[in-house]
Order: sequence, then C-alpha cells, then structure tokens
Amino acid sequence: MLRKSDIAGFKAKDMAYRIVVTMFADNTTVYLSEKDNFETLSDILSCWCKASGARFNTSKTEIIPIGTREYRNSVVSSRRIHPSQEPLPTNINIADEGKATRILGAWIGNGIEEHAIWSPILEKIEKALQRWEKWHPTIEGRKIVIERTIGSMTQYLTTAQGMPKEAEDILSARSRKFVWDNEGKSTISMDMLCAPIAKGGKIWHTLGGNYH
Repeated sequence: MLRKSDIAGFKAKDMAYRIVVTMFADNTTVYLSEKDNFETLSDILSCWCKASGARFNTSKTEIIPIGTREYRNSVVSSRRIHPSQEPLPTNINIADEGKATRILGAWIGNGIEEHAIWSPILEKIEKALQRWEKWHPTIEGRKIVIERTIGSMTQYLTTAQGMPKEAEDILSARSRKFVWDNEGKSTISMDMLCAPIAKGGKIWHTLGGNYH
C-alpha cells in the first residue's frame, strides 16, 4: 500500500526507484519528503490495520528530521513537515538535535556523538573481560575470550555504522592488556601473535583486520 501510494519518499541522484519504506520483522521505517503529508501515511496505516486486524503502535513512532539544520529545527519547533500542513500529533516524538534513535541495532540521528553510542558497549566489554580474568585463562583461552567479547560485541554496530578511531584504540589497547594477564607486559609482540601458525604465531585477530 505504501509503495503504491502518492507518497514521494526519498530519491537520490541516479536512483532508479524512490525509497518509501523499509521493513524488517516488526520494525518499519517510512521515508517522507518535505512535501509529503503525515496524514496520508496515517490514513494508509489505519486502512492496513483494519484490513489485517493488526495494531500499529503509534506511541513508539519516532520522527527523525532530515535536511538542513534550519529545516530540522523548523520541524522540531513547529511540529510540521511543511509549513502548509497541520502539526504532527502530540503523542508522536520528534527527535531533537543530538538525540540518537535506535533502528535495528544502529543509532540514527542528527549531531549525535559517537562516544555516547559506543560507551555502553565498551563498558559491557570491560565487565566481561574482568569476569573472565578471574578464571586465569591460558593464552589460547584469552584468544577465544577476546573473539567472543571484543569481536562479537562490536561486530554488528561496526558493520552498521562503523567504529570511531577512539573506540578502536581503546579496544586494541584493552585487548593487548588482557593478553598478558592484565599486566600489559608482553614477551611476544602482537605482530607475532597475529602471524600464521606456520610462522609461529596464533592468528590473533585484530580490530584493524577482522573486526573493522
């Protein structure tokens, strides 16, 4: 219904088709142009809910303005996508500048700080490494732990929106420290640990390689 509607959506240069909606499981993202009317979208959703028997959770709707800073501020202050339209319903939240909205595990927004997005993950990894340290794992065990913490806990977000250099440096340093019983004093260089087994290494994966 959305794709067959009059909603213009987004269309960038050299794109054959316009983007109107992306869907995954129970997550739906609709793209409205400056001239699109939110009431048109509401009517379509209401019709779909009546036909399917489903219920659209309006309270979880989040609007993220896209465009120039002036336009974004105008949408937030006036609650209008276009000056000629009626204000958006008061029960729908409009993301302010600097506020991140989570969409399928990625954090989207205007003027958001990457540090704020990555801090919870860095804290989670640190707590996990501290728990594992109590078991005094072997060098082989430490390799597995790092792959299951630093590797797996960062993989999705890094793929979705990249890893800032600051976070990469912190995790790389923490990885090296964990390798050597948290003493940070290595008797074997990281280059050797990352080398193939045939050359005496451990094929230790680094953020600059497999995870980034």
